[in-house]
Amino acid sequence: MTRPPATNCDPSAETPAPEAATSAVPARFQVRLAETEADLRAAQRLRYRVFVEELGGDGPMVDHAARLERDAFDPVADHLLLIDTEGSDEEDSRVVGAYRLLRSDQAAAYGRFYSDGEYDLAALRATGVSLLELGRSCVDAAHRTGAGIFLLWNGLADYVLANGIEILFGVASFHGTDPGTIALPLSWLYHHHLAPEPLRVRSRKPQRMDLLPAGALDRRAALSSMPGLIKGYLRLGGVVGDTAYVDQEFNTTDVFFIVDTRTMSDRHRDFFTRKSVARDAPTDGIAGADEDAGA
Repeated sequence: MTRPPATNCDPSAETPAPEAATSAVPARFQVRLAETEADLRAAQRLRYRVFVEELGGDGPMVDHAARLERDAFDPVADHLLLIDTEGSDEEDSRVVGAYRLLRSDQAAAYGRFYSDGEYDLAALRATGVSLLELGRSCVDAAHRTGAGIFLLWNGLADYVLANGIEILFGVASFHGTDPGTIALPLSWLYHHHLAPEPLRVRSRKPQRMDLLPAGALDRRAALSSMPGLIKGYLRLGGVVGDTAYVDQEFNTTDVFFIVDTRTMSDRHRDFFTRKSVARDAPTDGIAGADEDAGA
């Protein structure tokens, strides 16, 4: 499966109110759902810059002539946008961050989640709760630190609360297809952040993650070798499926993440919903925030 490294939008009446979060960050930034076809194209053009031009990704629906990274899920998902109102005079260049959000009701209407292509999601569906798939997260290279990314996280939190989401999930990627080169972070995730059995999603092409014994792992080294998106999910109390998925065509090793808001600790909940930038604000928690550009 060829997959960019990880969204016509129809914002519902439950669209979050991001203005509540903007007082703590520079007024130049806005965060909202895509409302028009032009908004969606702006997100797809940002994704093209990050996933195709920067990371070398491709896909059957990528439009190289128009410089749009797109797929069949875009018309049915919501797209959370980070907009720099003081940016380029070209309107679609003002979208500097994006997150594709696919709720369980949207996926049911379409027929499946994006992640169904790599993972068996039966365990999540069996919970019967409201699910939200996170994908296509990316931030423009010029905005990968600072308050803009924090505001995008706040927008995601608002969306989760407004729509009654109970479980968030998605795929985060390591570059490369040799699990041995990332044995340390994979093993750390397995031994310290494995999902409870009822939520334990398994890859359709299982790649073991417990490549090293727990006693041989160094926490600092393991965390420093993880992409920013993965560290961001861990900060929210995220847990992982028990096997990875090696995508040979796209040159990534994918890990499945789950964030269960029903069991989120007060510390994790405060981190997710706070409205002011703190020293530990998740500037490395959105793909493209530090060493990685997307997932």
